[in-house]
Amino acid sequence: MTTTLTKPQPQKTTPRERGHRPGATAHRRNWLGGLAGWLWLAVVVVPLYWILITSLKARSNYYASNPLAPPTDPTLDNYELVLESDFISYFWNSVVVTAGAVVPAVAVSFMAAYAIVRGWRMRFLRVVNGMFLMGLAIPLQATAIPVYLIIIKLQLYDSLLALILPSIAFAIPLSVLILANFIRDVPKELFDSMRVDGATEWGTLWRLAAPLTRPAILTVTIFNALTIWNGFLLPLILTQSPSQRTLPLALWTFQGEYGVNVPALLAAVVLTTLPLIILYAFGRRQLLSGLTAGFSR
Repeated sequence: MTTTLTKPQPQKTTPRERGHRPGATAHRRNWLGGLAGWLWLAVVVVPLYWILITSLKARSNYYASNPLAPPTDPTLDNYELVLESDFISYFWNSVVVTAGAVVPAVAVSFMAAYAIVRGWRMRFLRVVNGMFLMGLAIPLQATAIPVYLIIIKLQLYDSLLALILPSIAFAIPLSVLILANFIRDVPKELFDSMRVDGATEWGTLWRLAAPLTRPAILTVTIFNALTIWNGFLLPLILTQSPSQRTLPLALWTFQGEYGVNVPALLAAVVLTTLPLIILYAFGRRQLLSGLTAGFSR
């Protein structure tokens, strides 16, 4: 009699026997997070909706209608009134101050970040980097009086240049920090190969570091533009004449001039924030990805 030996087959185990619960890896709906997200969306959207519909209402029937009801007879008279109040001049002042501060701040910050990363072993550059980091801890409000006195000594009071120079100084520390984090991520072999090919540090800066850190450059550009455009304290203490007002300060004067005319005041709010909304709509992904990538490594 012959017998055949069969290889024992491994027993199949169920997910419960392996210590896993059924559906443990399945996608779970985060109902609490979703509810919190919808509540936060309502908190953000409802005021924007109220501002927009109110700016389209006539002053006469504003108090007689439901604040959240859309206007039955929308009108653009409020926007016309704001535009006739020298709004274009204020808008141009904000453009000049924002562009005049962002472009030099980003350029200086990029070159400083490159020098700090490439020459980190130099003691002087380490000290400079420490000074930039200390600048992050000093708020603008704490330097209002010193900045005011410096501008008076330079005889720049009540000019757009008085707004541009401090804005550049306060935009540099954070810009250097973000750009330096991106430049450190560039492989050292690329810099070495550029040097072997005979490229100078200036050529390496603009032909290698600049293209590879373009997301970071766009990030700091958008962030600084939003910050300077919304600046209120510097225009308040460094300007006096109406011809030098920027949009945030002009909006404050509109509040005094149209304190009772709520639709006209909100029309000024819409015109002031519209450039920011457009800028953020086009640069939202670049801004968020650049900030997260710069600090996630």
